[in-house]
Amino acid sequence: MNVQKFLHAADHISTWVGKAFAWLIVALMLLVVVEVFKRYALNAPTAWIFDASNMMYGTLFMMGGAYTLAHDGHVRGDFLYGNMSPRKQATIDLALYIVFFLPGIAALTWAGWTYASESFAIREQTFNADPLPLYPFKAVIPLAGAIVLMQGVAEIIRCIVCLKTGQWTPRLKDAEEADVVEQQLAGSEYVDEEARQLAIEKSKGMKG
Repeated sequence: MNVQKFLHAADHISTWVGKAFAWLIVALMLLVVVEVFKRYALNAPTAWIFDASNMMYGTLFMMGGAYTLAHDGHVRGDFLYGNMSPRKQATIDLALYIVFFLPGIAALTWAGWTYASESFAIREQTFNADPLPLYPFKAVIPLAGAIVLMQGVAEIIRCIVCLKTGQWTPRLKDAEEADVVEQQLAGSEYVDEEARQLAIEKSKGMKG
């Protein structure tokens, strides 16, 4: 497997996980709507609804981290960064990944594993009239950390490739967009070959 295939494989896994857990938004919305109806229309509130909604939202937040990283969606100071050359961007990113990202996410994954193991050992539950099992939710912490760590390694490799070539390798979504551009231009009768190739190269050279 070459470098580009590995990077796209990591992007694909992170994207799939993010989209799969995004369905928790729908489940959370339905849960809240049903609870509001029960509480105010039927006067029959549910004791565990607060804990359940917190766990669902926490799971959604944690499992969306790798997806956001894969799509370069985290907030950064783009005023200066956006005007830098790809090599300077890659240098900054690589330094930050090594100094802050790797130690932080590795610590999160390791501590989360210990945290979840202890919770499983005692079959931890929430503290309310109708307790919910808490250990499955805590197991999400090391799982989310491991997936973010995988995507972080892919981002580090992406930085190293950029330092060597001077260009960012296309992300999975960029590659998909480039394929769409190529397909659309291929069927156009009003674009000459030179303009077609230029548009395709520009779409492939985008940084996600």
